[in-house]
Amino acid sequence: MRCSIFFILMLSCQLGLAQFTFPKLPPQTDKIENIIPKNWKLIDSAKGDLNNDQQVDLVLILEYQTPITETRAYGNQEIELIREFQKPRMMAIYFKNRQNNKYKLALQNQDFILRSEEGGKLGDPLKDIRIDNNKLTLSFEGGGDWRWKLNYGFQFQGKNWILVNANNIYYNKDSGDMIDKQYDFIDRKITTVIGSIFKRNISNYSSEDILVFTQPRTFDDLKKPWTWEVTQDNYL
Repeated sequence: MRCSIFFILMLSCQLGLAQFTFPKLPPQTDKIENIIPKNWKLIDSAKGDLNNDQQVDLVLILEYQTPITETRAYGNQEIELIREFQKPRMMAIYFKNRQNNKYKLALQNQDFILRSEEGGKLGDPLKDIRIDNNKLTLSFEGGGDWRWKLNYGFQFQGKNWILVNANNIYYNKDSGDMIDKQYDFIDRKITTVIGSIFKRNISNYSSEDILVFTQPRTFDDLKKPWTWEVTQDNYL
């Protein structure tokens, strides 16, 4: 009897977790506070012109109040899936409408923003979001003795959010040993800097190669950081 009750409780918990769905954000609003769903909170934001119309657009990073079990991709996003217990996050981008002075939803993404438990010993990996020159830049950092930094630059082109540049730094916090890969997806080139993070532009070695890819990547294509194998054994 006890086994049956335990099985029912476990099944109920699993069903409860499986029923979690991300809320659908309002397609248009005149107040920022109306965007934030119940049981969610705003953890970061940025303002600036993203679609080159001289209006102040809005980027919000939202986090759910309760941890749940999520299936997240690592490496190959199709086969390397890991179940993690953490608070879901999502990003919302709203364009400011010049005519009615309201915000119109331009993107809702539930996958790309790293969760608070995905930064290793350094804690929350989300470090910065900003808008400069019509470009949205997202920055992450994590690790332990060996640390990593990821920076992604996206621009709104046509109807898609195109990845135009990125930066991946892997370094040792004590020795300063570093590999810095800088990706330019417009000019299709990758610059690799090897040396010390403490002695930038002094004794570091730099090389440049052609960056080969079939088509530009977007938020939908990338899913989340570390899932695109840009070159062999080199993930972004």
